[in-house]
Amino acid sequence: MLCIHLVLTLYTVHFFPPRHHELNQNRSLNLSRDLEASAMAGEDELTLLGFWGSPFVLRARLALSFKGLSYQYVEEDLKNKSELLLKSNPVHNKVPVLIHDGKPVCESSVILQYIDEVFTGTGPSLLPADPYERAIARFWAAYIDDKKWCTVCAHSFKKNDPSLLPVDPYGRAMARFWAAYIDDKLLSSFMMMSMGNTEEERAEGRKQAFAAAEILEEALKECSKGRPFFGGDSVGYVDIVLGGFVPWVRLIDRSTGSKQFDAGKTPLLAAWLEHFGSLDAAKAVMPDLERLVAISKMRKA
Repeated sequence: MLCIHLVLTLYTVHFFPPRHHELNQNRSLNLSRDLEASAMAGEDELTLLGFWGSPFVLRARLALSFKGLSYQYVEEDLKNKSELLLKSNPVHNKVPVLIHDGKPVCESSVILQYIDEVFTGTGPSLLPADPYERAIARFWAAYIDDKKWCTVCAHSFKKNDPSLLPVDPYGRAMARFWAAYIDDKLLSSFMMMSMGNTEEERAEGRKQAFAAAEILEEALKECSKGRPFFGGDSVGYVDIVLGGFVPWVRLIDRSTGSKQFDAGKTPLLAAWLEHFGSLDAAKAVMPDLERLVAISKMRKA
C-alpha cells in the first residue's frame, strides 16, 4: 500500500543516494565555523537543520514562517548525517535542530515553545495568555506528541514581543497537553492503519484514527470557542503541531480513498484542514504532495 511507504518516511529515510562523505563534512565544518563566528559577533542567527519530508521539521518551519522569522535552512542527508547535526544533537542525532546564536535546540515541540518564548513580539502568540488555556493547549499538544525527542538549551531574546503560546499558565499547559495528544494518539493510529500485518490490524488502526479525530474535534471546539483555529482567531501552538501532519493526512486520504477528517463526522477539523492549508505562511513551507506520492511509489517499487 502507498500509505505503508508514507509512514516509513516519517522515521527511516532512504530516498536519496548518499552524498560524497567528504563534501558533506566540509559543508558541515564550514557552516559550523560560520555559526560560531556569528555567535561571537553577537548576531541573532537562526539555522534549522532538517529533512524536507519530516512532519516534525515541518512543525519548526511552520512556526518560523508564521512568526515571520528569517533563518538559514540546511537540508540533511539522513544516510550521511553531517558533523554539525551529530554535534548539535548528540543524544538522538535527529532532525529538526534549531541553532540560535550557536546554541542548539532539539525536538519539535520544544523548538515551537522556544521560538514562541524567545520571539514573543514577532508574529502571533502560539500559546494563550490565560494559564488555564495554556494548560489545555499543552495537554492537546501532548496528546499529539509522543515525547521521544531530545531536550532544549535555554536562551532569552526580545522579552517584550508577543507569544505563540498563551501568556496565561493554564492556557499554556492546555496547549502543550493537546500537542502531545496528537503525536501519541493520531500518529500511532496512522502507523497501525498503514503498517498493520493483517486487514484486522489495519481496520483497528482506522478505527483508532477516527476515534482520535473525534476527540480532537471536541478539543478544537473547546479551544477555538467558535473561531477558526485551536489558537482562536490566529494560529497557535496546537495548530502548528497538528499542521505538521497536514501533507501526510492528505496523502493517506488519497491512498485509502477515505477522509481522516471527515466533514460529516468531524466538520470542525475538516474546515480547519482546508483553512490551515490555505494560509500563505503554511503554503510557503509545505512539502509538495506530488513529490511525496512519487517518493512513496519509489519505495513501493
